[in-house]
Amino acid sequence: MQLIALYLMAAFYFFAGVNHFWNARFYMPLIPAYLSTWSNPINIISGIAEIALAIGLLFDATRLWSVYGIILMLVAFVPSHIWMIQQGHFKLGKIKITPLIAWVRLLIIHPLLILWAWWVR
Repeated sequence: MQLIALYLMAAFYFFAGVNHFWNARFYMPLIPAYLSTWSNPINIISGIAEIALAIGLLFDATRLWSVYGIILMLVAFVPSHIWMIQQGHFKLGKIKITPLIAWVRLLIIHPLLILWAWWVR
């Protein structure tokens, strides 16, 4: 079960990272306005990091470092989640983000992603 979860996590972060390049406009509303000058580099760095960390999960020698990197990356995204809460209602592609959805992401989904990473280490 843990091995399946590991491969699912690697696929999840790999495709999320690739999506930063395929669909960059999707991620722009997630970047706080006070970082808008840096939105393109932030998006590119995030995509590269997700791809690299996903690949790192697949090897015993780098798995633990990749798990730490994923956890640190998720913690680094917390200001974005707080910013989303402060924005109120906005659209993310075809998805309407409400404050409730933003709170659920921050308080439930985000910790579950961290626990998932910790579990597969």
